[in-house]
Amino acid sequence: MKESDIFALRVGDRVLLQGVIYTARDAAHKRLVELLREGKDLPIDLAGQVIYYTGPAPAKPGELIGAAGPTTAYRMDPYTIPLLAASLKGMIGKGDRGEAVMDAIKSYQAVYFAATGGAALLYSRSIKKATVVAYPELGPEAILRLEVEDFPVIVAIDSSGTNLYQEGVRGYKMPKV
Repeated sequence: MKESDIFALRVGDRVLLQGVIYTARDAAHKRLVELLREGKDLPIDLAGQVIYYTGPAPAKPGELIGAAGPTTAYRMDPYTIPLLAASLKGMIGKGDRGEAVMDAIKSYQAVYFAATGGAALLYSRSIKKATVVAYPELGPEAILRLEVEDFPVIVAIDSSGTNLYQEGVRGYKMPKV
């Protein structure tokens, strides 16, 4: 992602992602952060990249990839700040993030996109190519390089730190009388 793209995005924007994104879940995140702590090279270049928190289901015969729905994002919170410090610019998951991660998104000028839970088949249809690039022994938690077209997400936390999960609730609060 280009910085100009990130700065233009605002909470609630609906976006169709194009190009390359990577997948990673808990086990892969743990390994990436361990490599960073050891001062070793990562198996992927995170600069300007987006990570989708998913572990796709196995592909059925004749299919490129199985259902690829989002994983609950806060599970990645313990690993997120070091990855943002390593130039990661976007994340895709479902659900809210912790306060420290929200602050880091603002500090590192990144963005968190929400994907809709229960729409795994829809997301898999936007994936045009999938290649395992690291940790194949992790099975569905291996890191995949995905080429996507019209991958639908919503900006949940923008680079200014505005949070859709907080702002959305404010818009529907009922006054007490």
